[in-house]
Amino acid sequence: MSKDSAIDYISYILFKALGPFVRMLPLGVSLFLGRRLGDLLYYFDLKHKAIAHANIKRALGNKLSHAQICRLTKGSYRAFGQNFIEIFLIPSIDEKYLFKYITVEGRENIEAAFKKGKGVIFLAVHAGSWELSNVICSNLGFPFNFVVREQRHPRLNELLNHYRSLKGCKILHRQNQTRELIEVLKRNESIGVTVDQGGRDGVLVKFFGKEASMATGALRLALKYDSVILPAYHVRINGPYAKVIIKPPFEVAKSGNMDFDVRENLLRLMPVYERLIAEYPREYMWTYKIWKYSKERNILILNDGKTGHLRQSQAVAALAARELQASGIKANVRTVEVKFKNKLSQAVLAFSSLLSGKYICQGCLLCLKKTLNEASLESFMKENPDIIISAGSSLAPVNYLLSRANTARSVVLMRPGLMSVKRFSLAIIPRHDHPPKVANVLATEGALNLIDGEYLRDQSRHLAQASELSLQPSAYYIGLLLGGDARKFILKKEEVREVIRQVKLAAESLDADILVTTSRRTSKEAEAVVKDELRDYPRAKLVVIANELNIPEAVGGILGLSRIVVSSAESISMICEAVASAKITVVFQSEGLSNKHKRFIDEFAKQKYIYLVPAGQLSKRLVQLMTDKPEAHMPKDRLLISQRLKKLL
Repeated sequence: MSKDSAIDYISYILFKALGPFVRMLPLGVSLFLGRRLGDLLYYFDLKHKAIAHANIKRALGNKLSHAQICRLTKGSYRAFGQNFIEIFLIPSIDEKYLFKYITVEGRENIEAAFKKGKGVIFLAVHAGSWELSNVICSNLGFPFNFVVREQRHPRLNELLNHYRSLKGCKILHRQNQTRELIEVLKRNESIGVTVDQGGRDGVLVKFFGKEASMATGALRLALKYDSVILPAYHVRINGPYAKVIIKPPFEVAKSGNMDFDVRENLLRLMPVYERLIAEYPREYMWTYKIWKYSKERNILILNDGKTGHLRQSQAVAALAARELQASGIKANVRTVEVKFKNKLSQAVLAFSSLLSGKYICQGCLLCLKKTLNEASLESFMKENPDIIISAGSSLAPVNYLLSRANTARSVVLMRPGLMSVKRFSLAIIPRHDHPPKVANVLATEGALNLIDGEYLRDQSRHLAQASELSLQPSAYYIGLLLGGDARKFILKKEEVREVIRQVKLAAESLDADILVTTSRRTSKEAEAVVKDELRDYPRAKLVVIANELNIPEAVGGILGLSRIVVSSAESISMICEAVASAKITVVFQSEGLSNKHKRFIDEFAKQKYIYLVPAGQLSKRLVQLMTDKPEAHMPKDRLLISQRLKKLL
C-alpha cells in the first residue's frame, strides 16, 4: 500500500467514526471542540501559520497593527476549526437548523438573477464554511450544482461528495464539467464555483495591491452564455449563527475579445471581494500562497549606512532583478536604512538573535522594537518583501527576523556575525573569510559591486558634469584611489606623498593626466599631502577631497575614464571595484594590514587580478604595464551569484 493510500484509508476510517460522535454532541460543544482544534493547528501547523501571518500583513497591514495581525491569524485558525467540525454536521442539518441559524443577506438578488433565465453562477472565494454554504444554497428553493475538484484521496473524496449530495447538492466533477455546466445554465439552474486560487492556468490581476492568479471559468461562461454572476461570501456571526452574503448581480462588460474581457472583468470583480475580506477577514483562508504566481517580486535592501556594504547589496539586488526579468517577473527594489538606538542595542540584538527560531519570532519582533529606532521600525512594518538582502554582521539579525515575519527569502553578504549561516536562504561570503562548506553558502573571490560597462559610462558622464571639467574619454588618464585609516591600519602621510610623486613621474613618462579621489576615511594629514602635492600640478585634472566636497560619482567616473588605476590596499571593496572595471589595477603595498586583507590581496595578486607594487616602485611598474598592456583579469563572482540566485528565486 502506498503512503497516499494508507493516509486515505486511515482518514476515511477516522472521518467515518468521528461523524456520529460529533453529531451526538450539543451543537455548542461541537463548535467549542472546533475552536480548540483550530488552536492546536495554530500552535503546531507552523509552516502554514507563517504563510497566513505574512499574507494578512501583506493584504491588511496598512489597516491593522502588528498585534491585530497576530490575533487575526489565530482567529482564522479557530474559524477553520469550526468550519471543519461543521462538515461532520451536514447529515443532521435540516430546514429547522437553517431557519434558526442561517441568515441570507441579499436573497432578492437571487430572485432577480433567475428571472433572466440564463442560469446563475454563485461566485465565491475560499472563505467561511464553504461546505455549509453549499448545503445552504441547495436548500434555498432553486436547483444548485457544485463544481468539485477530485482530491488525491479517493475514499475521503467519495465520503465528502456523499455528504454534499445528501442535502440536495448536485455534484459536477471538474474534469467533466464543460458540457454539464453549459446544460445546467441553459436549464436556468445555478452553480457554485470559486474565483481565487487560479493556479498556473489562471489570469493575474491585482488582489490587495499585488498580482494573484484568479480562475477564469465563471467569467468565460457568463461572457459566452449571458449567465448572471452573483458574488457570494459566507460569514460566521457567533457559534452556529452564520450569514451568507449575496451581492447584486455583477454587470459583465463585453468588448468581443474574450481574453481581454476576462481580465478586465476580473479587475472589476476583485474590489468586491477585497471589501468583503477586509470587513470579515477571519473567514478567509489565508494559509495558501495567494501571490505564488505573481509576476512581481519585492526586493528589500537593508542599509547600515556603510557605502561599501550598500553597494554590495545593490549589486546582488541588480543580479536578482536581472534573473527575475529573464523569467518575465518584475522586480521592485527598495532600500531602507537601519538605525539602532545605540551601540548596546546592536549588541543586544546580536545576542538575542541566537535565541530566535524559524517560526517562533513571527508575530513578535520584540527584539526589533526594543533595539531599532522608531523610523527604521516604521519603515519595516510598511514593507512586504519577497527577498531581503543585507551586507555586514550587524544587519544579519534584522534580515533574519524580517524574513521570518514575511516568509521572504533572505540573502546575506559576508559572515553573519554570531548567527549560523544555515538560517539564511543564501550566504555570499568572500573566500578570505573562510566560509563554511554548506549548501546555502557561496564563496566568492572578492566583494561585489555595481561596476559594469553601462555603470562606468553613466558615472563618467555624471562626473564630468559634476566637476565642471572637460574630461575626455579619449584622453590618457591615470586614476588614483586613496582610502584611509581602518581598524588597526593607518595610511601614513609619508606613504601618500611617495605614491603621488611616483604617479606624477609615471604621468610625465606616459604623457598622461591624473584623476584623484580620497575617501571619507582619509585623514586630515593625508588630505593635506594630496592638496600640497597636486595644488599647482597641471596634469592633475581632477582632485576630489571627499570630506570637503564629496562627488558620489568620483570613484565610478575615475574608473570609467582611466586606462590604469592605482589603489591603496586597505579597502577590499575599492580594490574589487577597480578590478571589476576591467582596467589594469595596481595596488601599492602597505604595512599594518590584517591577516584577512593580506590573504585577499595575495590571492588577487596570484590570480593576476591586481599588481602588488611597493610605493617606491610605482612609476617604473606603471610605465612597464602601460607599455606591455597585459590583459585585465577579473573574478567570475557575478556569474556564480547569478546562477545561485536563479535556483533560489
